[in-house]
Amino acid sequence: MAIDKEKLLEMYTKMLTIRRFEERVAELLYTGELPGMVHPYIGEEAVAVGVCTNLRPDDRITSTHRGHGHLIAKGGDVRLMMAELFGKKTGYCKGKGGSMHIADFSIGILGACGIVGGGLPIATGSGLAAKMQGTDQVTVCFFGDGAANQGSFHESLNLASVWKLPVIYVCENNMYAVTTPASYAISVEDVADRGAAYGIPGVTVDGQDVIAVYEATREAVERARRAAGPSLIECKTYRYMGHFLGEEFLFGEKTYRTKDEVEEWKGKDPIANFEAKLLEMGALTKEEAARIDEQLKAQIEEAVNFARQSPFPTPEEALEELFA
Repeated sequence: MAIDKEKLLEMYTKMLTIRRFEERVAELLYTGELPGMVHPYIGEEAVAVGVCTNLRPDDRITSTHRGHGHLIAKGGDVRLMMAELFGKKTGYCKGKGGSMHIADFSIGILGACGIVGGGLPIATGSGLAAKMQGTDQVTVCFFGDGAANQGSFHESLNLASVWKLPVIYVCENNMYAVTTPASYAISVEDVADRGAAYGIPGVTVDGQDVIAVYEATREAVERARRAAGPSLIECKTYRYMGHFLGEEFLFGEKTYRTKDEVEEWKGKDPIANFEAKLLEMGALTKEEAARIDEQLKAQIEEAVNFARQSPFPTPEEALEELFA
């Protein structure tokens, strides 16, 4: 399927936004300015963008502990995200959620979840709600290879299949559940093969190729909108950095990944490869690419300044808005 230039550039810009956001967050955390823990999405940008480019604002997603990329791809405001990471009251959750618990119902972000597999039943419930309300909204559930071994994965896929719910389950298989290789912990070579057990389509795609992800998701979205039921998409991808920022200080040289493996995957960089493709197609010039990059860096820096200047919540606000 031909994709118009505007959409191609939208995907490129979103991917680069995620990369620059995460790089700046890493700098802020390492200098001690940012509190808490961060799980970077660098290397996996093509998955979030390829998926979310198919969605409408009223479609919904559930995210994971590695969720910044999903939120930006779905239309999240980097200023409010950065303020949340700083723990400021101008953040999405008024500084109470932090990196792993950002939500924005107005654009369909039902929430990032720090519990492995925790988003699967929430997404399934969202699909049930859409069906009961008679809308054609779809819900995308992002989860990792580690979550594919949780009971919530199997229960959710089974129920969604039985009730033909408009849910797309997207497995971001980055080859490691913290330090455990997927090849060691998963009984099948491809997580997508497990879709057959529940009578739903399962497809494995190159998670470093945003077009491949986009096209697989487009088919799944069309299936969901016509009430034909759920789909399972597995995206083979890779995180360039550790499971969390600062992991290298914990493991040192005795890491669970070889330098050669990391460098091999960096050679499959989703942004660099997509940029090269756009340049070859004539959809982008080097000058335009440089201009987009500079604009995004300025946008991210403005978000940092917004967060720095925002106030912290008061102690009295800790007990506010605990229930909706």
